[in-house]
Parts: sequence; structure tokens; C-alpha cells
Amino acid sequence: MARLNVLKTYKIYIGGQFPRTESGRYYELLNKKGETIANVCLCSRKDFRNAVVAARSAFTGWSGKSAFNRSQILYRIAEMLEGRKSQFVEELVLQGLTKVAADKEVLQSIDRLVHYAGWCDKYSALFSSVNPVASSHFNFSVPEPTGVVSVIAPENSGLLGLVSVIAPIICGGNTCVVLASNSLPLSSITLAEVLATSDLPGGVVNILTGTSKELHSHFSSHMDVNAIIYCRENKEETKIISENASLNVKRSFIWNKDWNKEENQNPYLILDLQEIKTTWHPIENIGIGGAKY
Repeated sequence: MARLNVLKTYKIYIGGQFPRTESGRYYELLNKKGETIANVCLCSRKDFRNAVVAARSAFTGWSGKSAFNRSQILYRIAEMLEGRKSQFVEELVLQGLTKVAADKEVLQSIDRLVHYAGWCDKYSALFSSVNPVASSHFNFSVPEPTGVVSVIAPENSGLLGLVSVIAPIICGGNTCVVLASNSLPLSSITLAEVLATSDLPGGVVNILTGTSKELHSHFSSHMDVNAIIYCRENKEETKIISENASLNVKRSFIWNKDWNKEENQNPYLILDLQEIKTTWHPIENIGIGGAKY
């Protein structure tokens, strides 16, 4: 007997949980033959607001972790992705990639997580400085995380682009809300399942599905978002995002890169989401006999 396929409904990922979109909307994801392969949530402004609340709640705990601990967690995510390679490859093939291209994308994604795991406890030393001053003070400049980052992820890369954007953000102690690819969304929610069962605290990464056309203005205008990263090519959306970002002087970045190139994994992407804080500390001069002057 012919059987009816039970299609998976891919939920969204907010605060370590997998709720359905509050609007109840979804869209059917089709393969190249026009067949429905999954039902995907179509997120709303309310979903984005909920995700920002979760990201803000998680920020203090995540940014307060030691760099070494963040490194361990990113490496753990890479380990778990390695263990589920076949599932990610299968989903990418289902969405139209060749088996060779899918294998390459999954392996690059794992390697990219390992790359940024290694940077967690090193970028601060690279970008910090002791500054020369004329007065009797020590003057230090050190990078600190920006806060909550909203991300409109690459449309044409279901997994590698997503990992390449998320990794430098959380490596630097930030939290994020990410809008996944509309045409290649399956890997994003499967990645969320990996994150949920790793050691990453809930709320550090929040993943939504839906359309940039509906959500880009909300991603860029929310007053509790400190920075936005846009990874697509739409010039009209880029213009609106830049204008909205000025409302609360949030940082805005256009990361429209070829994520297959190794040159696009580097510590300067971490630095983009850091604020350089400078501290002045008085020097106590000690004279003969231990007298301070």
C-alpha cells in the first residue's frame, strides 16, 4: 500500500525552546520537482520581540563566562555537528545541493566552529593595548561585547553562511537573534536542535524562519538591539536597515561575503561586534622606606 509521508513541521528556536510562531502561519517548502518537503514557520514581529527578550536575558550570563569556557562550548557544538553530519548532508541534498557540495558545506561548517573556538581566548590579547599617557596612570584599552545582535543570514547558504555569522558573534560574548534563509531553512532548525542539546545556554542564539521582506525593518529598528548584520544583496532593504539603525545609534554591518573562502573567517569579524573600553588607573609611587607619594 502507498503511504502518506509525515512531513516535519520545523519550529523556531527562542530561549532554548522550540515554540511555534505566535501567528500560527507557515509556508510549504518545495523541492525542485515542486513537491512539499516540509512545513516551515513564518515568523512575525512578535516572534522577533520575544527572541530579543530571550537574547537580552541571556547576555549577562554569556558575556560573564570565561573566554576558555566559551571556547569549550563552541568546540562542543562542532563535536555534535560532526556526529550528525549525515542528517545535515541529507537535508542540504533535499533542498537542491549535490551530494559533493553538501558534504563540503557541512565539513566547512564544522571546521569554522573549531576555528572560532580557538579564537575565544585569544582575540582579547590581540586587540587590547596598554596606551602611553603623560600623567602618572596606567591606561588600558580592552574589547567588550556589544550586546544583542540581530542577523539576517545569507539567503543562498543554508548552513555554512549561518554558522559563519553566528560563530564570531557568540565567540565574542554577544547574544543574537537570527533570521535564517527563506529558501534553505531546514539546516537552521536542525542546527538549533544541536545548540539546544549542547552546553550553550538558552537565549544565546535564537533562530527564526520567515521572510526578510516582512522582518528586516523590525530587526533594524528594535531599541534593545545593539547591532545588526545584513548578509543579503537587496539594496532597498540595506538602505532601510542603515536608516533604522541610526535611531538608537546601533552598529550596522553588511556581511555579504563568499563564506566558502577561508579569508572570510577571521578575528576582525569578532572585533566588529566589540566595543573598546578604556580604563585609567592611578600609579602609586613608592619611595624609600615604603612611603607613598
